[in-house]
Amino acid sequence: MKVLIVGSGGREHAIAWKVAQSEKVSKIYCAPGNAGIAALAECVPIGAMEFDKLVAFAKEKKIDLTIIGMDDPLVGGIVDVFEAEGLRVFGPRKNAAILEGSKSFSKDLMKKYNIPTASYEVFTDADAAVAYLKEKADFPIVLKADGLALGKGVLICNTLEEAIDGVRTIMTDKKFGTAGNTMVIEEFMTGREVSVLSFVDGDTIRIMTSAQDHKRAKDGDQGLNTGGMGTFSPSPFYTEEVDEFCRKYIYQATVDAMKAEGRPFKGIIFFGLMLTPKGPRVLEYNARFGDPEAQVVIPRMKNDIVEVMEACIDGTLSEIELQFEDNAAVCVVLASDGYPVSYEKGFPITGLDSVEKVDGYYVFHAGTKFNDQGQIVTNGGRVLGVVAKGCDLKQARLNAYSATTWIEFKNKYMRNDIGKAIDEAESN
Repeated sequence: MKVLIVGSGGREHAIAWKVAQSEKVSKIYCAPGNAGIAALAECVPIGAMEFDKLVAFAKEKKIDLTIIGMDDPLVGGIVDVFEAEGLRVFGPRKNAAILEGSKSFSKDLMKKYNIPTASYEVFTDADAAVAYLKEKADFPIVLKADGLALGKGVLICNTLEEAIDGVRTIMTDKKFGTAGNTMVIEEFMTGREVSVLSFVDGDTIRIMTSAQDHKRAKDGDQGLNTGGMGTFSPSPFYTEEVDEFCRKYIYQATVDAMKAEGRPFKGIIFFGLMLTPKGPRVLEYNARFGDPEAQVVIPRMKNDIVEVMEACIDGTLSEIELQFEDNAAVCVVLASDGYPVSYEKGFPITGLDSVEKVDGYYVFHAGTKFNDQGQIVTNGGRVLGVVAKGCDLKQARLNAYSATTWIEFKNKYMRNDIGKAIDEAESN
């Protein structure tokens, strides 16, 4: 098979790494890819939103399977465009990707089908939102831009003043663009966050191993929201009891709800969960692999990922049992200092080989490229995901942080407390 992967980040690098292990695959292309993906795939300079060019390329190269890694093209309807041209593609159609593309849609879906989530209100007018905050809100409270905002469109506000400022940021100043035309105001939930990825074929859902992301830029969950500064898998807080509840009231219920709405979902559903004192609640849905959750989940997966993706497309997922290694993985993101606000890039990266040649250690490139001299240089806020496995979470974290010291570039920055919750889980 010839496979095309659409995207350019650490998630797409992890997917490419796994696809390359499939005996079914002879050639991988990635559009547009990055310097790390280039070791596994032929990178082609086509943007993820250039649907016509991607279709033309897939036809020219006789691509057997296209895998869409990113949210923007999925929500934009790339799967529909590919399918209309008779091309085989993995990911939800536009009418199903709305599960991630519109927070108000997903909240209304959960309300209609009794899927546990936080209470909420939806607003299209900034003045009405402010009036609600003044008259009816309890603090802290959560403001969410309705559309896609690179994982940054969620504001947690502790006071009325912060919340009014947040409305201005999202709805008036349009900091997140048209994503802020509609806004969700949501009850603030407390508890542990857990990410659970799943494969779906429209009817059947197969759950992957759990993970936990770290969104904030600085240690101690301080600073601004980012695309994710690190993650670990599995989560010690995702117990058998939690799994049983989620399978009964959340996972299959979501798949069935989408089908009942005439929006059958085929692809990846990412469940962002909050384990509250009253039980698990859905924080958010994504319609693709999480980034950086993919970087710790995919290396632990035993199955041939191409076989699983094809089963999702063909509606035969019920015949597949997902298998994961009985170990743990931790990812520490090496970022450019100043991310997510402003940062310099173009700095040469050294030490990549020292990590990649050790078994059980991986470097997934997020923001890298080749410069004119052929060196790999920084090309983004999140630069690399340094991943290591271990027999347990503690060992995996030790290994991952050890590996971060082997890689250097100017203005390298990372959080030093990824997986700190592991210690708390043990002490409890």
